[in-house]
Amino acid sequence: MWSKLDDGFHSHPKIRRAGNAAAGLLARLISYSGQHLTDGAILGAVARDYGTAPQLRKLVAIGLLHEHGHACPRCAQPGAGDYVVHDFLISNPSREQVHTGRGKDAQRKRHQRNTSSNRERNASDSPTNQNRTAPQPHAESNPSFDTEAQVSEGRHAGRLAGAPVDPTRPDPSTSYGGTNKQARPPADEPRIAEPVRPLVDAMTAAGLVVGWHLTPDDWLLLHALVERCTVPVLVEHARGAWEGARTRPRSARYFLPGWRSLPAMPANAPGPGPGTNVVPLRPATTSHTDHLLAGLALLEQEGLA
Repeated sequence: MWSKLDDGFHSHPKIRRAGNAAAGLLARLISYSGQHLTDGAILGAVARDYGTAPQLRKLVAIGLLHEHGHACPRCAQPGAGDYVVHDFLISNPSREQVHTGRGKDAQRKRHQRNTSSNRERNASDSPTNQNRTAPQPHAESNPSFDTEAQVSEGRHAGRLAGAPVDPTRPDPSTSYGGTNKQARPPADEPRIAEPVRPLVDAMTAAGLVVGWHLTPDDWLLLHALVERCTVPVLVEHARGAWEGARTRPRSARYFLPGWRSLPAMPANAPGPGPGTNVVPLRPATTSHTDHLLAGLALLEQEGLA
């Protein structure tokens, strides 16, 4: 997904007042929001990881970034401690518009593939196409035919983000969620960032088995969500999304939009009542920044960052 910057961004009076460092931070936040389709909303943990407190205060003071409780009538209200990019939706499509457009594109492509007249016309275009559509002899009947697979799992098992996936076929890019005999061996399973492992273990224990092949940005976002909402809240929300899904979710990315919309848990929130199956986490012994630094160091050590 692309994020747009006005061609006058470099010389805008507010950008000149912000300076190069703060302007660079704003550009990163706009790119982050476009990638994750947050409509300009930025988690506080992500903003503080990308920039410094003085840079954030400068962007807020100038009006390029809004905090919770702002008075701008055109921008949504972020959660406490979070931010929203000013007028993000003026230049960029909303999350709903992107999903609507993707749905229309997918429907158009399915229609093209399923139109028999298209197949017949393509087959009659040239002798080459006729040969391609004609039944081919078995590989063993042609000794000169190279029997090596033309598309190997090792070369093409991964999928681009946002690519359409056939829900009836097991995902060859992960050993989770399917009975595909060509699933990758355990040695190639995704490396789990330790700060997020409690969430992975809790999801698995709850029977919500999905793939965890994620980008470094996704791991950073998950870490921030664990600290913001707690593991039990994320698992319970995922359980509801799992039960309401039309097809079985295959990747942890399926839950990211819903998790991002959850409010932050207050520091003095009471524990779960009797009879609930939600177990509160133990209080953290280190600061939020320490957790983020530890997660990023682990990602760099394991070659994910």
